Amino acid sequence: MATVPKIPVSDPYSLLAGLASPDDVRGLAPGELPELAAQMRAFLVGTVCATGGHLGPNLGVVELTLALHRVFDSPRDALVFDTGHQSYVHKLVTGRMRGFDRPRQAGGLSGYPARAESVHDVVENSHASTALSYADGLAKARQLTGETQRAVVAVIGDGAMTGGLAWEALNNLGTARDRPVIVVLNDNGRSYAPTTGALATHLRALRTGTRAGERRNVFTDLGFTYFGPVDGHDIPALEAALRSARALERPVVVHVHTVKGKGYEPAELDVVDCLHAVGTVDPATGRPSSSMNGAAGVPKRPSWTSVFSQHLVELAEQRPELVGVTASMLRPTGLHPMAVRFPERVFDVGIAEQHAVTSAAGLAIGGFHPVVAIYASFLNRAFDQVLMDVALHRLPVTFVLDRAGITGPDGASHHGMWDLSVFSTAPGLRIAAPRDGVRLIELLDEAVCGSHGPTMLRIPKGSVAPELRAIGQADGIDILYRSRHRSRDVLIVGVGPMAEPACKAAVELAELGARATVVDPRWVHPISPTLVELAARHRLVVTVEDNLRASGVGTGLLAACQDAGLDTRVIRLGLPAAFLPHDDRDTLLEHAGLTAESIVKAVLDARSGAAMRQATIAARVPTRSARTR
Repeated sequence: MATVPKIPVSDPYSLLAGLASPDDVRGLAPGELPELAAQMRAFLVGTVCATGGHLGPNLGVVELTLALHRVFDSPRDALVFDTGHQSYVHKLVTGRMRGFDRPRQAGGLSGYPARAESVHDVVENSHASTALSYADGLAKARQLTGETQRAVVAVIGDGAMTGGLAWEALNNLGTARDRPVIVVLNDNGRSYAPTTGALATHLRALRTGTRAGERRNVFTDLGFTYFGPVDGHDIPALEAALRSARALERPVVVHVHTVKGKGYEPAELDVVDCLHAVGTVDPATGRPSSSMNGAAGVPKRPSWTSVFSQHLVELAEQRPELVGVTASMLRPTGLHPMAVRFPERVFDVGIAEQHAVTSAAGLAIGGFHPVVAIYASFLNRAFDQVLMDVALHRLPVTFVLDRAGITGPDGASHHGMWDLSVFSTAPGLRIAAPRDGVRLIELLDEAVCGSHGPTMLRIPKGSVAPELRAIGQADGIDILYRSRHRSRDVLIVGVGPMAEPACKAAVELAELGARATVVDPRWVHPISPTLVELAARHRLVVTVEDNLRASGVGTGLLAACQDAGLDTRVIRLGLPAAFLPHDDRDTLLEHAGLTAESIVKAVLDARSGAAMRQATIAARVPTRSARTR
């Protein structure tokens, strides 16, 4: 396996540092490009290993990105990157090297294309399988405005090509001979992990030569001219194919074969995911740095995903009707151990969330209980299927939403902050939010044992919170803290991981003379009647959730209290209805007012406001003695 090419120590990034725009890349002599590619790989390894990010995908597209920018004139020609996690090289070409001092951190570069960063970033949605549809619309716009000489190029991976949206776009693009779009299929045989399914088999046949020389393949049948497979690390070959594709002025597929993690030995040897996305790692080995293993002498807590993963295997051993379903994310969502233990009972359908959900509905109709594991923000794409194919039929399907709430450095499109608001509209769907690993196990048990409709568990990114034991329970609602005084001022409802700051706030409030109760509903939707009864016993209710403030648990409780005729005031703390930037989770939660300090302030502000209102009313109403004079 190759290692990162060595660069002269005296001036390690001489060519790279000189890139201010794609014009500079086009101005280089062909003989200078291999050195530039080597400098880019060395730079990416050094920076991404230090800060975290998508390493393998970017190492694999260095030569391809250089060729694209040498043949096409961005931004006059539109380069649309599907998913976008392979856009680091594109950012280097377009003069953003200095922004890599703190990528995916506040004030630094986004880990995906970002229109606010550069005119060269056409779209910034980092969800997969979208580029071809964007390209179709752009090509139509070019035609309507008479700008047909401005090329539209969509770069999409073979993993993203498994998504249904990509095929809907291909169906439209292939026959649009007067709207030429160049589809660059970056085929490295994987997304997070090796790509599966019929398309993967077909592309493998094209790559390995078993179908080489044939004039007909799936793309030509759809109306495209096909070039390939082209060595994705041979810049002259890439430029030749891309120039030929542009000259045809008709729909073309350029099939490019690349190696994920190219040029970095730890990534090339990592057959699992080629160091797809990394935290801070040792660049010499590609292994997590010591800072990720916890403080000395303090064992690192397991991740939410690993707790779910381990217990799911235990449940699968006990319950033969359990099956797993995911959308090309066996390892990231925790289904891989079950797939190893029960390979015939786990189904990876590719990057196709809609198909995953409706396929799970079919499994449920057939007598099984599917556990569908998908990132929270990704399941939004299958809302109709959850609503009409699962909930309408009251099918026993359990959804486990990984990365629920604030995810941090991946930014707006990856924050799992919409699911409670979106899926709580599905009749019959029960939603749970565990506050710690023990509750995750308990709630997963309850979910898969149910047979009267769909269930959903939302778990955050990162390590599980320390166990937070209940001091009591009321009809399934855990009581986590109760003031020593009998009278109650405020009921704080901590949703999932927000239970911990809720308890801290209650302790601080007690020191300030405010009596509080903290509860964790566990099953947060639909709203429990017992929670409404608890609200009725308090003067003030504060709900705290890492979901949209609008239409979340707080809104549901407010409506339930109003329906019960209560005049108890409900303050809802949650995330704003905005696309939040990339930053670390704790900082974003602090900005959103989801900390113990913010909860305390909300309670004190409400109490102060209530006191002022009472004083105002008292001042306006005459006393009895005044009235009788």
